[in-house]
Amino acid sequence: MNIESILESILFISGEPMSFKKLEKIIEKNKDEVITGAETLAKKYSESNGGLKIIIKDNKIQMVTAGENSQFVEKFFKADIEGDLSRAALEVLSVVAYRGPIARTAIEEIRGVNCSFTLRHLMIRDLVERISNPNDSRAYLYKISFDFLKKLGIEKVEDLPKFIELKEKELPKEIKETDDIVEKKRDEKKSEIKDESKNL
Repeated sequence: MNIESILESILFISGEPMSFKKLEKIIEKNKDEVITGAETLAKKYSESNGGLKIIIKDNKIQMVTAGENSQFVEKFFKADIEGDLSRAALEVLSVVAYRGPIARTAIEEIRGVNCSFTLRHLMIRDLVERISNPNDSRAYLYKISFDFLKKLGIEKVEDLPKFIELKEKELPKEIKETDDIVEKKRDEKKSEIKDESKNL
């Protein structure tokens, strides 16, 4: 068993700081072995000229982008934020809207892929917010934000088309319908704003 390799895979998928305690349970190794593997991995990344680094702080470890690339990462985020939402982002947003508050793991079960980056992207755009999970202090729940409601021109999430109907259905089968609804509602709001601007 290559602990460094396992840690690297987990940190890449997680996208968030992970405690050594949680990693011990996942990897099924004791704390000293996990810490040694983490330090070895961090050193490997530190000595390379790659775009990723490993940070260890307060008994947690996280994979991050290299500091020297920050201006380019910021440009990427700025361009991404100002552009239209991708299909993946629309799917995650739809799941959060129709099933939130919802845990990241539950979103990933529905979509079948990792959603860490997409959720961060939606939080940066102020469309989704993260709250504490009352059933698990180590995890978070995601729900739509006030900005989401404002941008779609609705007062509450229940005002979304077919909200009750789709909330009760098996969402994996209906995900295409829900993200089409969110996209259509958003486009309608955009058109309203453009029309209002023309009349000023």
